[in-house]
Amino acid sequence: QVQLVESGGALVQPGGSLRLSCAASGSIFSIYAMGWHRQAPGKQRELVAVIISGGITNYADSVKGRFTISRDNAKNTVYLQMSGLKPEDTAVYYCNADLTLRGSGVLHNYWGQGTQVTVSS
Repeated sequence: QVQLVESGGALVQPGGSLRLSCAASGSIFSIYAMGWHRQAPGKQRELVAVIISGGITNYADSVKGRFTISRDNAKNTVYLQMSGLKPEDTAVYYCNADLTLRGSGVLHNYWGQGTQVTVSS
C-alpha cells in the first residue's frame, strides 16, 4: 500500500555535495516522521537525521553542520542535503517513515530500498 522511493545516491569526491530525496506514495493519511539511516559495510545501521511533523529535527553528531533534512509536505517527500562529504559518509542510505494509513489511526513504519552514496577520490 505504501512505497518509499529514494533517489540521488552517487559517487562523489570528498568535500562534494549531494542531495537525496525520498517520496512516499500510497494510501497515506498523514506522515508523522521521516528520516534517513545509513549502513556501511560491516557496521550497524545508524540514524542520520529525522524530521517530525511540526519541523523538529535531530541529527547524528557526525553529520551536524554538514547535513540538512527537510520535508515537502505537499509532495510527501523528504530530502537530505549533504555537503562537505567525507569518505566515512560512504554507506547505503535508507529512507524511513512513520505514518498512518487511510482508515487507520495506528502508526506504521516503512523503509525505502536504499540508495548508495560513495565518497571517494
